Order: sequence, then structure tokens, then C-alpha cells
Amino acid sequence: MITAQETKQRMIDEPRWWKIALMDFVDDFRYHKDLAAIAEPFDLGDEQKDAVLAGTIETLCDELGLAIPDWLENVPASSEPVFLSRVEAMKTFSLVESPAHFRIRKVFVGENFLFRV
Repeated sequence: MITAQETKQRMIDEPRWWKIALMDFVDDFRYHKDLAAIAEPFDLGDEQKDAVLAGTIETLCDELGLAIPDWLENVPASSEPVFLSRVEAMKTFSLVESPAHFRIRKVFVGENFLFRV
């Protein structure tokens, strides 16, 4: 089981491939559905990645019908908007489509950001 702490550390250690670490967590959390993976807060330090990971955890908890950990209330929104698509034309769609937990944290993604095949 991959924890939120391990995921955040991988996101920092592998900056070029941080989305792979995030999606590994998504797949693992959906498979195990184990709250132990998100029981402990991750270390804050990169506000954009912090906001992305927090929004991801909250969205997954809603999807799976699990309680959102209280410690996520201490993870602030990004001070600047974060658009995960590098395609300029997709930014407008992201503003509209972003799931609520991401939007609240100023993270803008497509509605299918966490969909996996």
C-alpha cells in the first residue's frame, strides 16, 4: 500500500515524473481502499503539489465513499492557479470542468483527470 507521505516524497524526489507518483497512488488507493494510506499528513513544502495531492485525496475519498481526513483542512490552496494541462486551449475547459476539491485549491484539471484505463 502506498501512503500519501510516500507519494509526496516521490513527487519531490522525482520532479520530472511527479505525475507518475501521483497516479501510482491513485491506482493503489482505489485498489486497497485503505484509510491507513491517508491517516498521516504529508509534509508541506511545495504549495502546488500539496494542493494537487490534497485535492486528489479528497476527490478519491468522495468517489469511494470514505471519510476525508481532518488533517487535509491544514493543506492550503495554491496561491497561484495551477493548470495541469500544458495546452493553452485546455485551460478554459479546466476552469469549468475541474472537480470541486481541486477548484477550491486553485488546481484546474479536466473532469477526467483521475480516470484510468
